[in-house]
Amino acid sequence: MEYKNYYSILGVDKSATEKDIKRAYRQLARKFHPDKNPDNKAAEEKFKEINEAYEVLGDTSNRAKYDQLGRSYHRYQQMGGEPSGFDFSQWARSGGAGSQYQQVTVDFGDLFGGSSGFSDFFQSIFGGGGRSRSNDYSNLYGQQVPQKGQDIEYKVDITLEEAFHGTMRTLSRDGSGQFTARIPRGAKSGTKVRLSGKGDGGPAGPGDLFLVIRVVPHKSYKRSGNNLTTDVSIDVVDAVLGNKVTVPTLSGSVKLSIPPGTQGGRTFRLKGKGMPDLRDPDRFGDLLVKVRIRVPEELSDEEQALYKQLANLGQKDNS
Repeated sequence: MEYKNYYSILGVDKSATEKDIKRAYRQLARKFHPDKNPDNKAAEEKFKEINEAYEVLGDTSNRAKYDQLGRSYHRYQQMGGEPSGFDFSQWARSGGAGSQYQQVTVDFGDLFGGSSGFSDFFQSIFGGGGRSRSNDYSNLYGQQVPQKGQDIEYKVDITLEEAFHGTMRTLSRDGSGQFTARIPRGAKSGTKVRLSGKGDGGPAGPGDLFLVIRVVPHKSYKRSGNNLTTDVSIDVVDAVLGNKVTVPTLSGSVKLSIPPGTQGGRTFRLKGKGMPDLRDPDRFGDLLVKVRIRVPEELSDEEQALYKQLANLGQKDNS
């Protein structure tokens, strides 16, 4: 298995600060984002690689574990070991020396539909083999290593507004007391938030608690990725003559210009008025507004007379 140099992938030094890493990630993510590179398989793979690198280097505990792995891997090479002979997965199962997860992070697999977004290298260290819960295993030197406690999952419902702005949840577990979790902006159904050390206890320390997010359905908006769709009702007169109508969005109301002759079912796109991107919260999807024409159910005598006059004019035009 190939060792991945995440520092090189993001183009930063090992001494880079969190701010440096975040800046480099955002620049590369914008450059290779699939929206800017449609049908470009190479850009898509690069985008996945960039996100994988940031998942590791952008998290304090993941970065520490990765750096420790790098030192072990290079020592192994200096001792004459062949790169293909290094057992990454067994190193991960041993947990490294004093390795513990400390941060709340978003599950990377949510970005690309489960584990398919991970490289084999990543899965060996942080997932797959890295999540092994066998009762008895050895590290690289044949020493028995005690297991961590079991990871557990906890389902959390949030509103679409909470997913848009980000939110907090205060939870409690028997014997663990209360704790607060931050749910990031752009979270969607299936997003997982890891709470380190909040799982079941074990000889090598507690496992992790994963909050599995479900965004409850909204009465006004439907979500597709980072885009939202909604309906807006307009009067017949506005559809015929055109007008400006108020459209509510999750970031405040905006004015939408309806051109003359608008037909029912026409859809308008409000760019940047959708959901924030989970990996890049400064990037937003769009809001798609579908027009529905509101036909009056009750008319005054004067209104009826005017509609009849319009109907007669239409008949004359067609004669």
